[in-house]
Parts: sequence; structure tokens; C-alpha cells
Amino acid sequence: MDTVTMDPGPPLREIGCFVRVAEHLSFSRAARDLGLSQPAVSQAVARLEASLGLRLFERTSREVWLTDAGKMLLPHAEALLERASAFATEASRLMAPTGRSIRLAYCPILGTLAASVARRLARRSPEVELELRPAGWTAASGDLARGAVSAAFMTTPFPPGFATTAHVHVPIRHVAVPASSPVATASRLTFDQLARRDLLLPRVRLPGSVWAQLAARLPRVSHTTVDDLDDLPAALDLVAAGRGILPAPQLLVVTVRRPDIRFVPLDSDGLRMTYGLVWRREDAPPAVMALVLAAQDVLRTQSGGSA
Repeated sequence: MDTVTMDPGPPLREIGCFVRVAEHLSFSRAARDLGLSQPAVSQAVARLEASLGLRLFERTSREVWLTDAGKMLLPHAEALLERASAFATEASRLMAPTGRSIRLAYCPILGTLAASVARRLARRSPEVELELRPAGWTAASGDLARGAVSAAFMTTPFPPGFATTAHVHVPIRHVAVPASSPVATASRLTFDQLARRDLLLPRVRLPGSVWAQLAARLPRVSHTTVDDLDDLPAALDLVAAGRGILPAPQLLVVTVRRPDIRFVPLDSDGLRMTYGLVWRREDAPPAVMALVLAAQDVLRTQSGGSA
């Protein structure tokens, strides 16, 4: 199969140096504007000329002027820098939504809850635009820290420095096993039986997480370590492939139906995962607080027995 290689062209930094020198017709004044040394600007322009195979400036010890090629390329360079600036501005706007447009990251297993909160928010505050973004613990933590999302439904341990509410406690009462496994037809598994099977565990097991609890309760179990288990529905692919078995929270059991997976009851002894809505309390805009209230409302309704 043929591979198509794109030529990225000259770096924007070198094009920026060219435009600034052309504006001032002076390498020293261009360097001051750019916050660079004069040799750095001269070298950047020289690299640009070499990559293009064109001379852009004529120089003497006292004077700098554009060549004919430089005059023809200058409007294109200015337009390119303007488009690059517009690109960066739009990316910043998308990265940090403000006003009434907010983003909610959610662990994939909580898709039904996230959708319920979105519907409730639309009824309570129709002026708020909510974007849903599925993301595991690692991605959601990074997005919250960068301000790429306004809030996130995620599992414990919650990242420090954030407020949390709408906690959901999900019991772990089953183990996901391959449908072809000898234990797929078992009526129930105990922790002793679990210790004799390869157990899927993430490489990083944060203190307070259910994975750290499992590792502590089963110190001699054979672990199959994977990079992460942020997306539990996707982790079932590893189970079906025979990589290991997976303790399954009840939400996974009731929402996933796969012919290659069986959920076998487990004597879990109170093991559970805790999820919650996490957001930055300081300077939270009204749209985020409307989301918080909608999430609390949904959880109160569900705990009262209605959907």
C-alpha cells in the first residue's frame, strides 16, 4: 500500500521572522519586537531562504530591502500567519468553553446517567448548551485540570482540589468471564476461587480505588496488568480474548449484553465502586452550577425509585 507523505512546509516561526523583518526592514528592530536576538532572527530568515531556494532580502551593512521574490511572497506569509492565529484562537475557545456552553466528561459506564442529567438540564435551563464527552479517569482528570471540560462523572479517588457531589455507589457482585471458560456456568464464585484465576488490574492502582482494594484483598492472585481500565465496557474485549477475568460493577452487568461474555455472581463482601460529579468550585459559572443542580436532582429522583 502506497504511503502519502505531506510536506509541512517552512516552520511558522521562520515565516514570522520574515514578516517582521519585512515590516521594519531591519533585523535588529524585528528581533526586539519578537523578543529574540538579532542572530536568531537572521538565522531563521536564512533557513527560510534555504528551504525555499529563494533570496528574500538584499542586505548591506546599513540597509535591508525586499527582493522581488520577497515582495511577492510577503502577502502570502501574512495571510498564513493570520490563519494560524485564527486557528489558535478557535482552539483556545473550544478548549475552555465559557458562558452558557459547557462540557461534561463521563466514564463510559455512566452513559445512561449522563444522558439523564443532560435531559434534566435541558428542561431546567434550556439556555445552557451541554456537550457530552466520554472519558475515563485519566483523561477526565487531565481535562478538568486544563479546563477542557467543566465537570466530570468519574470514580474514586476524585482528583484533589475539586468539589464533588451526586455520589453513586455501585456494588460489584459479578465477575466477567469468557463464555467459553469452565467457570462460565458456575452458580457463584468466591474470593478464594477468584484468587486462582488471572485477574485484570490496571498498571496504576491509585490509593482508594477499587483496584487497589482488590490488589490488597488478593495479594497472591495472578494479575494480568493492563495500561488502564478506564473504559470498563471496552475492557470486556480483553476478557473475551482470554486475557483475564474482570470484577464487574452492577451497572456493567445490567447495560452490557455480549454472547462472548458471562457475568458470574461473586461473593464480593461489600465491594463497590463510587462515582461522583466533580467540578471546580472556585469561580464556577452559573451554567456549571445549573449542571450540578440537575445532577443532584436526577440522583434524588432515582434514589426515590423513579427514573
